[in-house]
Amino acid sequence: MGASNKQEKKFPDGMVPLGKKTFSFACHAQVSCWLTCCRNVDMFLYPYDIILLKNHLQIRSDEFLERYVKVVRGPNPSFPSLMMQMNGVNACPFLGPEGCTVYEDRPSACRMYPLERAVDRTATKGRPEEFYFLTNHPYCKGHQEEKNWTVKEWLRDQKLMIHNSQADRWAEMDTMFAANPWAGEGAAGPRQKLAFLVCYNIDGFRDYMRDKNILADFKLPANRVRSIEQDDLSLLSFGYDWLQLVLTGAPTLKRRKR
Repeated sequence: MGASNKQEKKFPDGMVPLGKKTFSFACHAQVSCWLTCCRNVDMFLYPYDIILLKNHLQIRSDEFLERYVKVVRGPNPSFPSLMMQMNGVNACPFLGPEGCTVYEDRPSACRMYPLERAVDRTATKGRPEEFYFLTNHPYCKGHQEEKNWTVKEWLRDQKLMIHNSQADRWAEMDTMFAANPWAGEGAAGPRQKLAFLVCYNIDGFRDYMRDKNILADFKLPANRVRSIEQDDLSLLSFGYDWLQLVLTGAPTLKRRKR
């Protein structure tokens, strides 16, 4: 048999992609560790998580940031990360007596467990390849349940497809931020503050857009303009394009001629 042209992927010790294999897992009130994972946890929040949660609570994103979030130094040294601010007993602030009070709009980290996702972005063409790994924390008894899943079934059941697509777009931005496009300004300089506004404070960005009349500067289809004006996710997508243009000069948007 001839040698394969496809380079074999290497993963950290103990991490084996599930591929098409099934795994056993269920989480419900009858499992002895019920709600343990909602306590003593470091939960990173991403732009789409914040949009879902602040809309669930029917508050502005700046209010959500003030009440429920702490800014931390995360994996990217050039841009701050956000984490959920645990309450006085070190539990998720949305944990109620019967469980999660924001379940339908819970963060992607809660939906993904017990899986972890990795994406190979080195491909020169086609879609980046994704891999899923099974975690197994000793405290979690959900692995002993008899419910079996494929990865595709889990992604569908947990409504993770849009979360994953948003995670991929966020990874593009995070990679851009890692290149330090605000060199010379230092931490929390004007351009970094602008990026923070776009990514994490969508209602603040909408105010900024209206105040500066930014949409008037670009050639955009009428239906996209309406969507940007009315929908947070459409505004976030525009914000990403706008940041790429402003910070790196990438031709993500077409300016109107003056």
